[in-house]
Amino acid sequence: MQLPCSRRTMLAGSSASLASTAAALLLSREARGAMESLPAEQPRPARAKRILYLFQSGAPSQIDLFDEKPKLREWQGQDLPESVRQGQRLTGMTASQSSFPIASSRFQFSRHGNSGANLSELLPHTAKVADDLCILRSVWTDAINHDPAVTFCQTGAQLAGRPSMGSWIAYGLGSLNDNLPTFIAFVSGSGDQPLYDRLWGSGFLPSRYQGVKFRSSGEPVSHLENPKGIDSSSRSRMIHDINELNRLRLAEIGDPETATRIAQYELAFRMQTAVPEVVEVSSESESTFELYGEQSRRPGTFARNCLIARRLLESGVRFVQLFHRGWDQHRHLPRDLATRCEETDQPSAALIMDLKQRGLLDDTIVVWGGEFGRTVYCQGALTVDDYGRDHHPRCFSMWLSGGGIRPGMTYGQTDEFSYNITENPVSVHDLHATLLHQLGIDHERLTFTFQGRDYRLTDVHGSVVRPILA
Repeated sequence: MQLPCSRRTMLAGSSASLASTAAALLLSREARGAMESLPAEQPRPARAKRILYLFQSGAPSQIDLFDEKPKLREWQGQDLPESVRQGQRLTGMTASQSSFPIASSRFQFSRHGNSGANLSELLPHTAKVADDLCILRSVWTDAINHDPAVTFCQTGAQLAGRPSMGSWIAYGLGSLNDNLPTFIAFVSGSGDQPLYDRLWGSGFLPSRYQGVKFRSSGEPVSHLENPKGIDSSSRSRMIHDINELNRLRLAEIGDPETATRIAQYELAFRMQTAVPEVVEVSSESESTFELYGEQSRRPGTFARNCLIARRLLESGVRFVQLFHRGWDQHRHLPRDLATRCEETDQPSAALIMDLKQRGLLDDTIVVWGGEFGRTVYCQGALTVDDYGRDHHPRCFSMWLSGGGIRPGMTYGQTDEFSYNITENPVSVHDLHATLLHQLGIDHERLTFTFQGRDYRLTDVHGSVVRPILA
């Protein structure tokens, strides 16, 4: 005998069915990322699958690392000519100075590799991989203070609220490993400039595309382990039941963030196994630790994060970003810059070597750089052995490697004071456009509609820097 079906039972069953269908459709649509926004034909086959961004927060001095200006020694202590400065704005830290004495670098430069890359003595390990690097000497930005400049480098806008580059890439390309986040961030070093979670945030994109910050001690990700007294089987049942409720809610209101919550609960459960495995470096060989340097044995250091970053890239993480603080040298630059280079030079070069020998450099782009450059003139007192440099957005240096970027190349030139660009300027928008291009994405077509406007990482700017492409 068939029991009659009440209206309430029928609606409840229909709701559950619709919830499952709606969840599947939304999750499938988000899993495709922004492919509907991309052109039917990509601008070129993707040369890279992933990006590792070594962000040196605080702004390394290009004059002391990558952009040698030997004539400055002849002009040491002389006031910077107004014809060079051309009335360009100053920060509040030096605007009141009565003079702007030229400070030449106290570090020696020499050429390395077949490419003849000219590098500071502070970068002996980077010098070993000179022929794998494309050094950009002519990067520029609009921002003159740290927070808007760092935000600009990460999001393409000086004001907070836009999605970060890693989130845009996760949105556009999706994941290479369903058991790990698509975008992971690390923070190391110390300094006065804070680094906010919004720098790896998803802004107005669905929150499933935001970066996950890995911690330097304890659990890599908060609440990754099961609560005491809860085993994995119980945890799995709990997540299943919670997501059933979320699916009902999704069918009721159709909020994409509910679909995100479903996906994130499931990802978090899978991460309980995947994350401890990928951050456990005890299986690495002794030669690997020697390659990355002694600090790679210590959790929380830049070197250790570089080693873990390589393991993440190997495991299919699409975008990894390492923030290292402490490069803001307004005073005592010779001492403090040497310390930062000791922390970062060897592991940065080790990444290039390690990725290359594992066959990963061909489809991985490594980016190294900060948010702007430093001034040729001294901030504060200039002495024989000591000087400081203020912020300088008009030109700074970065390097790229791998992923179809032309190796063994130096691109762009600055004047004799490393103050103004004289050849081949590269804006932050141009850099973003080029990185997306190498991933097979047309930066003008990767868009998201928010509050009635189509947004993109490069806003309404940016051109691919084609001469640096292999």
